[in-house]
Amino acid sequence: MTERYMPDEQVRGRWASEIIADLPQRISHRPLAWARETPDALAVVDGDTAWTYADLAAAVDEARGHLSEAGVRAGDRIMVLNENCRALVAFILAASEMDVWCAVVSARLSPREIETIAGSCLPRRLVFTTEGSPDAAGVLADHYEAERVASARLGEFALSPLRDTDPEPVEADGADQVATLIYTSGTTGTPKGVMLTHRNMLTVAALSGGLRGLAQGDRVYGVLPISHVFGLSSMFLGTLFAGGTLQLSARFDPAVLAKALADDGLTVLQGVPAMFQRLLEYLKTEGLALQAPKLRYMSVGGAPLDPAVKARVEEAFNLKLHNGYGLTEAAPTISQTRLDGALDDTSCGPVLPLLAYCLRGTDGQPVPEGAVGELWVRGPTVMKGYYRRPEATVEVIDAEGWLNTGDMARIDEKGNLHIVGRSKELIIRSGFNVYPPDVEAVLTAHPDVTLSAVVGRPVEGNEEVVAYVQLAPGSTATAEDIRAFAGERLAAYKRPSEVVIMEQLPATPTGKILKGKLNDMIQAGDV
Repeated sequence: MTERYMPDEQVRGRWASEIIADLPQRISHRPLAWARETPDALAVVDGDTAWTYADLAAAVDEARGHLSEAGVRAGDRIMVLNENCRALVAFILAASEMDVWCAVVSARLSPREIETIAGSCLPRRLVFTTEGSPDAAGVLADHYEAERVASARLGEFALSPLRDTDPEPVEADGADQVATLIYTSGTTGTPKGVMLTHRNMLTVAALSGGLRGLAQGDRVYGVLPISHVFGLSSMFLGTLFAGGTLQLSARFDPAVLAKALADDGLTVLQGVPAMFQRLLEYLKTEGLALQAPKLRYMSVGGAPLDPAVKARVEEAFNLKLHNGYGLTEAAPTISQTRLDGALDDTSCGPVLPLLAYCLRGTDGQPVPEGAVGELWVRGPTVMKGYYRRPEATVEVIDAEGWLNTGDMARIDEKGNLHIVGRSKELIIRSGFNVYPPDVEAVLTAHPDVTLSAVVGRPVEGNEEVVAYVQLAPGSTATAEDIRAFAGERLAAYKRPSEVVIMEQLPATPTGKILKGKLNDMIQAGDV
């Protein structure tokens, strides 16, 4: 298909073009404006601590003071080792106010990974949210001989010794000034720092949040890691941009989520599909009924949505499950389903307004209408590049600003985007293309399968399909049972050569499956 430019679109009563034209220059400006307009409105809930927007502004001022006293200058980078907590919120917004780049990094990474990232972003200071993450950030703070700082408002945090670094130039235009660095390892394992500008993040917060209907009075469950772009731009910034309430949770626990849905007045729930699956599994195991009296909107992203999972979640909640697609390099949202859409399939909805997209074949040429091709996008959400990695940047962004997502996709007759798989995860078996999500959708439809992941295994002159599955507690299904179930529903070339039952698939804290670890098992001959 030829290049397509998405037309302007009404978002909560305003044209998308007007919203983008009116965006502030910094991600902190709109949340802090709410402190002047609605100072008593609830902004952040972190355990027993609740901040109004006035409290949030005071916390940002305090964090800014700590950074200034610690020798952090405009153009410097700070690296915040964190799990979701109020101190993280304050330091991200304080960095914005100071024109400091904020590398938001999970405290649950290994020391080796953290050292590699620090060597890339060259932070002036490392900040550890020790109270919000005592067994992760707290341990790291001790390792780095960081000085602990007591703060009644922020909670305890720690600052590493000052590092001798050179600041980056400060750009007045939010389209050029970097707000955050999000590190993605890619397939090589070498972390790349994605430079997201203020305009990148604000475009997603305003348009994606607006298309979700985010507004004052919404209470959003903040369990997606803010160290991940989905949690950062869509959940964290989207909520505070709209003047809503962000209820933070450091780690996903289905029991805690079930109680929050029942008791805390949550109106918006975003997650990865596995998070919803784990919640339903918990409720079934405990014999509990789902209660979510205030919930009006729920959505998934970050992983393919299987039809069987969508059906189970919608039946349990009696709500439509929205879907979206994006990647770190696009801040992240590229497409999402609309509030008034039919939602009768597992598409990722239309591309966001004012973005351009194209599907290209292996020859770099546009594919025919309706065909599968590699998705390229261009627009205000595309990253500035990889920090200090110009050679890696030009591999994914061409001279005209087109970003190669690396995902294989198609556009249906309604204009909705369907992701059929990662180009790098494509399995070629006997000359046929096997897209893992196709096989995973069938596996997850088995009543005993709660999670599945499909990867390719090289064999002489070919590739074969290997399926990893996680079963519901108490299940007696065997690998052969699962293979037989899949065999009845898949073409011969898509059928798994082997099914491996695992007690627990390797996953992120929110349940996103880590296929890299499964590939490592195959390479090590552990399958």
